[in-house]
Amino acid sequence: MTRRDTTTRIHIIVTGLVQGVGFRYFTTIQARQYGITGWVRNKHDGSVEIEAQGQADALGQFTGQLRKGPRWSQVEHVTVTRMPALPGERTFMVR
Repeated sequence: MTRRDTTTRIHIIVTGLVQGVGFRYFTTIQARQYGITGWVRNKHDGSVEIEAQGQADALGQFTGQLRKGPRWSQVEHVTVTRMPALPGERTFMVR
């Protein structure tokens, strides 16, 4: 059985106590651990916005970690929306 390329891109909004607690750093570490590309940034409304791209199983594990967050965070809600993949993206960065 051959495995199809399951590269997927998702848009994520995380709400709760997620700014000023190392959430973007935590997200970057998790993305690199799971081989995910994309970006993370704080939004003016206090949430964190993420676009992440990678294999579907890795994205599932990644979003599971985001639901937990770093030690000092208090994640209230995580919204995930699928979007088209972007070819050629190679890194994960903080915007």
